[in-house]
Amino acid sequence: MPSAIYVNLPVADLKQSKAFFESLGFTFNPQFTNDDAAALVFSDTIFAMLHTPQSFRRFTKKEICDARKTTEVLLALQVESREQVNALMEKALKAGGRAPREAQDLDFMFERSFEDPDGHIWEVFWMDPKAMPQA
Repeated sequence: MPSAIYVNLPVADLKQSKAFFESLGFTFNPQFTNDDAAALVFSDTIFAMLHTPQSFRRFTKKEICDARKTTEVLLALQVESREQVNALMEKALKAGGRAPREAQDLDFMFERSFEDPDGHIWEVFWMDPKAMPQA
């Protein structure tokens, strides 16, 4: 079974993307970061590789979509509380992120979303599985 996940994303301006995520409180693994790509660390097992378009093209022959115009994936990050959802969202907005939709409050789950400078959608959510409605 897999032990970690590395999501690979193209970014137009690597320095800008790094600054955005650093302002949210995240770090980069310098061992896997250079002028072409940066290893964004979310946890011990969750990472995002941010690639310049030239670096990203090494891995695919398909056209690279513009996340400001189309959505290929929604990236969801689970946090430990509603307060953490709001805190991360406020940091994202202050750093230049955009809110693509309103918050979702389902009592057992609270979710907000932001777009990073490249238009990738990050959903930040808290969930209490014990409070989930029974099927």
